Amino acid sequence: MWLAVEQTLVVADLHLEKGSSYAARGQMLPPYDTAETLARLGAEVAELAPARVILLGDTFHDRRSEDRLAARDAASLTGLAKGRELIWVVGNHDADGPQALPGQIVDEIVVAGLTLRHEPGEGPQRAEAAGHLHPAAKVRGARGSVRRRCFVTDGQRVVLPAFGAYAGGLNVRDAAFAGLFARPPIAGALGRGRVHAIGWKSLSPD
Repeated sequence: MWLAVEQTLVVADLHLEKGSSYAARGQMLPPYDTAETLARLGAEVAELAPARVILLGDTFHDRRSEDRLAARDAASLTGLAKGRELIWVVGNHDADGPQALPGQIVDEIVVAGLTLRHEPGEGPQRAEAAGHLHPAAKVRGARGSVRRRCFVTDGQRVVLPAFGAYAGGLNVRDAAFAGLFARPPIAGALGRGRVHAIGWKSLSPD
């Protein structure tokens, strides 16, 4: 999410080192998720040149993820703080925040009247941006269905898509989203180079 007036880039749920976390439990995944995620984040930073980057919680998949970072990936994260403000909002997977990386650690932060936190507050909220739920939109058509990560908003609050390569997505029709919005929300499905607005009635459950 790009807050242009504030020159602030907000990304949620990177879940860095998820692959290595699963590998430690015997579930082998290709160990490239952290490098891929940070490469995409680096590309966004290079294009937008933000004055501030806010990582909206669950940046790490678990509390030992920082210890498992490859040196090049730790350097990439350190580089995010060079010449700009770096804010780490803590999440349920990384409640302590980073221990050796630069930046400010917060529970939540208000930017231009918008409250940024990891988990959405209970019930309808105004002026809130959160992550945690990894929203995804599914649309059915004559040629089959398409499922994409998405933003979901009712114009008062927004839940951001997960940014991490292995983070996955939860269908916005899932019960976890029930009660969050004062009116039927719309989804902003991520496409190639653009976001596609999809009305609530056009969204399908899994």
